[in-house]
Amino acid sequence: MKTVTILGATGSVGSSTLDLIEREPDAFEVLALTANCDVEKLAAAAIRTNAKLAVVADETCLPALREALRGTDIGSAGGGRAVVETASLRADWTMGAIVGCAGLESVVAAVEAGGTVVLANKEPLVSAGDIILAAAAKSGATLLPADSEHNAIFQCLDFAQIQRVRRIILTGSGGPFRDWSTERMRDVTPAQAVAHPNWSMGAKISVDSATMMNKGLELIEAARLFPVPQERIEIVVHRQSVIHSMVEYVDGSMLAQLGPSDMRVPIAHTLAWPDRMATPMAPLDLVALGRLDFEAPDPERFPALRLAREALVAGGARPAILNAANEIAVAAFLDGRVGFLEIAAIVADTLDRYDPPAPDTLDAVLAIDAEARIRAEERVKDCVA
Repeated sequence: MKTVTILGATGSVGSSTLDLIEREPDAFEVLALTANCDVEKLAAAAIRTNAKLAVVADETCLPALREALRGTDIGSAGGGRAVVETASLRADWTMGAIVGCAGLESVVAAVEAGGTVVLANKEPLVSAGDIILAAAAKSGATLLPADSEHNAIFQCLDFAQIQRVRRIILTGSGGPFRDWSTERMRDVTPAQAVAHPNWSMGAKISVDSATMMNKGLELIEAARLFPVPQERIEIVVHRQSVIHSMVEYVDGSMLAQLGPSDMRVPIAHTLAWPDRMATPMAPLDLVALGRLDFEAPDPERFPALRLAREALVAGGARPAILNAANEIAVAAFLDGRVGFLEIAAIVADTLDRYDPPAPDTLDAVLAIDAEARIRAEERVKDCVA
């Protein structure tokens, strides 16, 4: 049996992972599950899967977790340090699904412990890509992408013939406002922004999709994961979200991975890799689908794409600042403190005002992340004022 740890077990990716694991109980042994503070959902999942350990990042929720687990043999722990220690338990397979840069330390700990580490959250590779890749090289850990786009690239890419790759093409739905004018987007509400046309996702990633920052973060992540120059990684809007990404080779051949808009498909690929496993998804009906549409993204209406590309090209601390400022701006938007168009403006302003040296340690990345958040929050307050 393959031992499994899920970091972020109560979110959408964690729930999808649990669904697959519970369908094949003889194939997987759940070592540990973590959550922020959703005690009810975490305890229920731990009991259903007979997990060895359940952990809450918010230590104030630990008493409630222990009460929910009373009468079971499931261990419990609380606090950020406990989550990092859980990630270090050397599971055969670890899912990193903690939203935002909050998952950075635990992902690094899992990578340092070895085994297979699956990345569903983009932020660790965006903010600390060089550090994570170096840790994987040292420990022998295998990094697998669960993001649908990067998982598609992984399936289509011939790593033995990288020099024969002409382009990597990241596809994106374009979000709910792909046809809206800039003027119309000024009045976007959080409820509208989280209503993704194709995918069921958490609030933060849904807003990132609406601004297309999600695609910008994916661009940076792809440049970290795949040894292809950034100028050969392109972004194309594909409304149906059926082709999840493509790889073009020098002979003109283009390989694409197609599948339903459901995260269980790429997660299943990483759970079984290098084998395959069944999922509950219905076969893709190409006849019913009828057509596949593509268009270029508009960098004027969606400036997050330009900001991400510039951060990638500049390197150093720029991607970490981009990510931190975006997290603050998105949170402020969801709280109703800033408008939709101010998200990218806050990120741009933070990048303009903060330019520290490139980080070479995890502590340095975390320090840059913290300072960028402070500066972005100052800009949020200016917007509110």
